[in-house]
Amino acid sequence: MSSVPTHDIRVYDGTQWHRINVEECTILRDALLNYDLSPYTALTEVVNCGGRGLCATCGVRLAEGVPASHWHDRTAQRFGYPRLSCQIRVRKPLTVYLDTDKWIWGGRRSNEPPDAS
Repeated sequence: MSSVPTHDIRVYDGTQWHRINVEECTILRDALLNYDLSPYTALTEVVNCGGRGLCATCGVRLAEGVPASHWHDRTAQRFGYPRLSCQIRVRKPLTVYLDTDKWIWGGRRSNEPPDAS
C-alpha cells in the first residue's frame, strides 16, 4: 500500500465530466494522458515538446488558483490564458477544463466554463 497521498481531479472534456485520482506531485499533463484525457489537439498530439514547457500546446484551464512556477504560467495566469499542464504538479484536488476549441494554443478566456457542481 502506497503512503503517497492522492488527490481527485475533476476534468471537463467539453462534453462530460471525468473524475481521476492521482498521486501527489504527479505532473498534470502526465495524469491527463494516463487517463486518455489529452490536453492536446489532433495536430499537437503529434507535434509537441513532450512536456518541457516550450511549445505551450498542453494548455488547460483551472477552476482553482494553483501558484504558477513557470514564466509562461505566470504570464498566462495574469492575462487569462490557459495554463501549461506540463508545468503543474498536483498538490491538491483540482477542477480542470480541457480547452476543446483551441487549434494549437488556447486564447484568452472569453466565456466561463460550465459549472463544476
